[in-house]
Amino acid sequence: MATASFRRRGLSVVGTAAALALVLAACAETEDPNTDDGTGGDTGAGITVGTTDVIIALDPAGSYDNGSWAVMNQVYPFLMNSPYGSPDVEPDIAESAEFTAPTEYTVVLKPDLTFANGHALTASDVKFTFDRQVAINDPQGPASLLYNLESTEVVDETTVVFHLLSENDQIFPQILASPVAPIVDEEVFSATEVTPSADIAEAEAFAGQYSISDYVENEVIRYTAFADYAGVLPPAVTDEITVQYFAEETSLKLAVQEGDVDVAFRSMSPTDIGDLRTDDSVVVHDGPGGEIRYIVFNFNTQPFGATTAEADPAMALAVRQAVAHLIDRNALSEEIYQGTYTPLYSYIPEGLTGANTALQDLYGDGEGGPDADAAAAVLADAGVTTPVTLNLQYSPDHYGASSDEEYAMIEAQLEATGLFDVQLNSTLWDAYSAERTQDLYPAYQLGWFPDYSDADNYLSPFFLTENFLGNHYDNQEVNDLILAQATTVDEAERTALIEQVQDLVAADLSTVPYLQGAQVAVAAADITGVTDTLDASFKFRYAALGR
Repeated sequence: MATASFRRRGLSVVGTAAALALVLAACAETEDPNTDDGTGGDTGAGITVGTTDVIIALDPAGSYDNGSWAVMNQVYPFLMNSPYGSPDVEPDIAESAEFTAPTEYTVVLKPDLTFANGHALTASDVKFTFDRQVAINDPQGPASLLYNLESTEVVDETTVVFHLLSENDQIFPQILASPVAPIVDEEVFSATEVTPSADIAEAEAFAGQYSISDYVENEVIRYTAFADYAGVLPPAVTDEITVQYFAEETSLKLAVQEGDVDVAFRSMSPTDIGDLRTDDSVVVHDGPGGEIRYIVFNFNTQPFGATTAEADPAMALAVRQAVAHLIDRNALSEEIYQGTYTPLYSYIPEGLTGANTALQDLYGDGEGGPDADAAAAVLADAGVTTPVTLNLQYSPDHYGASSDEEYAMIEAQLEATGLFDVQLNSTLWDAYSAERTQDLYPAYQLGWFPDYSDADNYLSPFFLTENFLGNHYDNQEVNDLILAQATTVDEAERTALIEQVQDLVAADLSTVPYLQGAQVAVAAADITGVTDTLDASFKFRYAALGR
């Protein structure tokens, strides 16, 4: 694994160098620092954004990752959206959206909507969007978010009715602003298969604040403001945004320092961010973030998992519990991330309604630290012979270069008392994202950046019987409680259900969350609008950027 990962990383570096030349040439052709439209935005001069994120697919049915979501937020229209500075949603390209019956959510579109390619955007496109998500149900996609959707009905050219399985779904309006809900052009996208990204870009099948004028996957994207965007967000301040993709965090930092990149967002190492805080030519912007880091256990292939030769549910649980007892979150937070990530003791980040400290209450020393004696006891009580061999996988590129140090520390924490023999392996994200759903990783790293700012988004994707993780976790009581909280109107009752779900999952340990982080963007001193994008909706929108 390590050798293959190294070779592929080398290829990525070459590709990035070529893309950087393309971006610099493009900027040289289009920049005009004297162009201003009188609104304070320098609309003629392009802005370059740098990122180390990776795009899995531009098709909303084929991706469920932050890198792809970052693109979708710029180019696709949504029925509901979060205005700048708010975690709440309101109609976007919709004129109205409301429950017209307990299981009917009716959306009326604004009139005369079009895509950037000139195709009309109608209720038929809306129905097509949701029907294909359900039909394709790609393992890399977000179709699991539509767990409460029974069917989608077109009433007329601008009216669509969503028929829901459960009444009074308090989450559904948020779902319509999530990665499962970008409205796509039925004249461009396949109804039964994930459509190639290059085909989507070439067809200009977009109707968000921006369209895409140039696209080289994971190398460069050039966005051009879409004049006919008709959503709730303001028009783009800057006509052209170029996004440059970097394989290495250090290369991104250097580009910022040399002025080749105006804004850097996701991700740079904590050390690099600390260095840039002392650079007078840039500003480091900190914003609220709902990102979490966690370890996933595959209930089939983990030690003593259901499909292993020594399958034993009690022993498998003891292994998961021992890991939970040994994780030292404070050390990971301070020594690896210098406080840019903080310890997380449950499944919902601190600050969201319903978050508790279920993991701290059940595991470790009860005060947030590890407890080796408790780990040893739980393994002994279950009859598990130590050391337990644990294959642990992580991605060295997708969650930043610090993942190497992060997982080396986790390996050391688990092995320190002799209870575990960790076989640590790494795989680059392009392969990792597919292999993790194929039962190849008994235990593995994931991170989560929320689709919407509600506790449900940290429960439904992971712990419903049919879930995004595909790790074979199945607890019918948890499944039913998640469905119940989503339709509970009384806030106090709903909060109690959310807390109960966390307690039950903490006992099962389908995953072990350990860190939560903030949003950080680094921008040239003359760039405006960065703080608008680092808002409570957790979306970074390029349309706010100007100079």
